Amino acid sequence: MNLTSTPESSLTGSVSCPGDKSISQRVLMISSLINEPIKIKGFLDGEDPLSTMHALNQMGAEIEIHPKNVIQVKKSPTGFVEPIDPLDLGNSGTGLRLMLGMIAGLGIKTMFKGDRSLSQRPMNRVLNPLSAMGADITSDNGMLPIALNKSVLDDDFVYELPVASAQVKSCILLAGLAAEKTVTIIEPIQTRDHTERMLKNFGANITIAQKDSKNIICLAGKASLKAMDYQVVGDISSAAFLIVGALISQSEELEICGVGMNPSRIGILSVLRDMGARIEIKNAREESGEPIADLIVLPSKLSGVILDGSIIPNIIDEIPILSIAAAFAEGETIIRDAAELRVKESDRLKAISDGLLNLGISHINFDDGIKIKGNPRLLDLPGPVQIDSYDDHRIAMSFLIAGLNCNQPITVLECDNIFTSFPTFLELTASLGYEIKK
Repeated sequence: MNLTSTPESSLTGSVSCPGDKSISQRVLMISSLINEPIKIKGFLDGEDPLSTMHALNQMGAEIEIHPKNVIQVKKSPTGFVEPIDPLDLGNSGTGLRLMLGMIAGLGIKTMFKGDRSLSQRPMNRVLNPLSAMGADITSDNGMLPIALNKSVLDDDFVYELPVASAQVKSCILLAGLAAEKTVTIIEPIQTRDHTERMLKNFGANITIAQKDSKNIICLAGKASLKAMDYQVVGDISSAAFLIVGALISQSEELEICGVGMNPSRIGILSVLRDMGARIEIKNAREESGEPIADLIVLPSKLSGVILDGSIIPNIIDEIPILSIAAAFAEGETIIRDAAELRVKESDRLKAISDGLLNLGISHINFDDGIKIKGNPRLLDLPGPVQIDSYDDHRIAMSFLIAGLNCNQPITVLECDNIFTSFPTFLELTASLGYEIKK
């Protein structure tokens, strides 16, 4: 499916933020491990969380989806069992990496597969620590298909992350939780901490300390988790597309309600404010252990910034849309230390560069980043433009948002991927005055 922007549009009004994809997947796994009745509200009804839900049900979980994004986790009479068929995680790297840890801890034999994109993504960053913990795993040179044999994991496992990665951290935590073994993880830089917050919310014995500027996270074995209903907060990564769209198009006031404000995820707001964005926070509160608030975005003049070092893990998923903000900002923006973008759903640095090239936006590529020379004025294109999404949802949405500030329509190719993470993207943008045509 190709999508085409409407030139010279805006985003004005009020919307509710869709549920957080990362949290939606994590709460499915942890709730199924508790194996008691739990209602989950605000669930993201996207392809990635649904792939995780179907995989869990293949293993004996009893998870049902109800209207209005409500999930009911029921008590399974059998508990987890060895699945008959391979678990298909579709396009979900989060689902695959976290379930590898969880199922290794359960000691269940299974096979994993995914779509073409997921099958090309390296998994050694989780396979290596799981193997060191005692898991019996075989793979296709670190990629799918992956076979997990029955294993008994080591107790008191300690692992220092070679690179900051919330998915690796969560994989090990879920392995320890499922195996009832104590694990300690040392992370050099703070990464998103949804798993730690969720485990604490459900009653796990988890401690977090700092030593020599590193985080030491310890989950005690045989955690006794308590069943309770859960509210998924809004996904700030999804909100970022709307925020940047309002800013680059100089839209009137935009309100996004119910946005997750986890400190390990709000680097996007700090960066945009450093660029000059006027973003107000109101009605701050907490839901199921996660901070949440409503955001007001006001017309602003953006300027270029330098992004590198410790901020990068906090904004790694938002760099594609930040690149669009940079393209319509005054001056240069430099992004470094972001080599991880080359092994996401696509080589995102290449995809960003190719898209900017088609729009005629001056930039320079680095192995680990990009330098973008911005232009805050309406982009005057000689005619309609086509941009390849490389089957990557964040690239697709980023360049559709760029279309807000162009005088010609932008057609983005292969946009079905958007529904993995933001299934209501077209409806929400239309409700705010920006028509994206199929």
